[in-house]
Amino acid sequence: MVKRNRTRGKLVVTADGRGVANHTGARLLSDLADAVGLTEGMSAAMAPTKQRRRGHDRGEVLVDVAVMIADGGDAISDLAVLRDQPALFGEVASTPTAWRTLEAVDAAALERVAAARAAARAEVWAAGADPGFYVIDFDATLITAHSEKQGAAPTYKRGFGFHPLLAFLDATDEALAGILRPGNAGSNTTDDHVELLAMALEQLPVDPTQVEVIARADSAALTHGFVDACRGANVRFSVGHDLTEPIRTACLSVPPQRWQPAITADGAELREGAEVAEITDLVDLSRWPEGTRAIVRREEPHPGAQLSFTDVDGHRFQVFVTDLADHDVAYLEALQRGRGRAEKLICNLKDTGLTNLPSGDFAINAAWMTMALTAHDLLAWTRLVALDGDLARAEPKRLRYCLLHAAGIIARSGRRTRLRLAANWPWATDLVAAFDRVNGLRLRT
Repeated sequence: MVKRNRTRGKLVVTADGRGVANHTGARLLSDLADAVGLTEGMSAAMAPTKQRRRGHDRGEVLVDVAVMIADGGDAISDLAVLRDQPALFGEVASTPTAWRTLEAVDAAALERVAAARAAARAEVWAAGADPGFYVIDFDATLITAHSEKQGAAPTYKRGFGFHPLLAFLDATDEALAGILRPGNAGSNTTDDHVELLAMALEQLPVDPTQVEVIARADSAALTHGFVDACRGANVRFSVGHDLTEPIRTACLSVPPQRWQPAITADGAELREGAEVAEITDLVDLSRWPEGTRAIVRREEPHPGAQLSFTDVDGHRFQVFVTDLADHDVAYLEALQRGRGRAEKLICNLKDTGLTNLPSGDFAINAAWMTMALTAHDLLAWTRLVALDGDLARAEPKRLRYCLLHAAGIIARSGRRTRLRLAANWPWATDLVAAFDRVNGLRLRT
């Protein structure tokens, strides 16, 4: 027998620690919300919903809910993570109070909350987060309902739940807007896409008449109503197109000399095995707005790809239409292919409160989704204005491990409260620097 060497020393556990706190990095999100005016804006937005002055400010309750969701909470009762540490987070509302606050978020309150989010976003961009390039991604996802909930319905994938439609800003990963819809809502419902476009544009601190804003989506958004709405709002569009019979014929009719190498999504190098071509003159686009173009990509299919249409060489084809005037077809195709990043943002949003809607009431779940969008933005804003290096590109799970869930000791000396992080925690200096940057942002505003 081989004698095993003990790798962990014997541990004596006691309950006599003083001032110990966990989830200390979540306080950074609370401070950021205060610094950019989100807390103040939420308070003003929710003030009309409360008749009595005493009790918790409902706007502050919503910010605490957003911080809790960003910290990894997926139920309203998880607000206890903040409430049980008053020295770190102050007085946090009880679970019943949080329920009542979400219940008070009606349609009018949602509009005021959206205005508060837009104002805070403008402050973040003024602090240096303006990307200078504005591509809005539109995409839908499915949320499974494991219990009977108002508005839950069978989905096109034979599940049961909800089918929200979401809009993200590609350059900053911000979640601009979302519409909670029943599970049987259509993928290509024009009214929903048009409404979401208006909601997303209201979140942008820029004017589409002054700068170029692009709406990017898959073929579900290719309706005349949505494209016309983009044109009416001075927004460019880049939208996938189904492989209809005329499109298939055009793909097979492209002259060989017209094909050119495709490039990677970042434009840094050629995309191996892929080519692009413009087919505007090979299809009838007369029903679409003036200046609409059609572009096709053909490439070698990845293993396991299910092809509904191919040529004699076995290529996979994808087509999109756009009214962008750039003559570099390879660039336009790479721009459209960047839409895939929205799918990753949806995964991150589901990891930030959207996987499980907490209530049986549709309105409360719509309010919860708005708080999930706000939580997603708090994480995005933290990366944009408070972090650098690898952490500025980290996904929510890594941010929680490295920063938000860090432990520390709260010490009071005179009139100052000090949070002391563990000196040997690998990301302690990053968290200290993030707090310093948010404090500087507070002073600036």
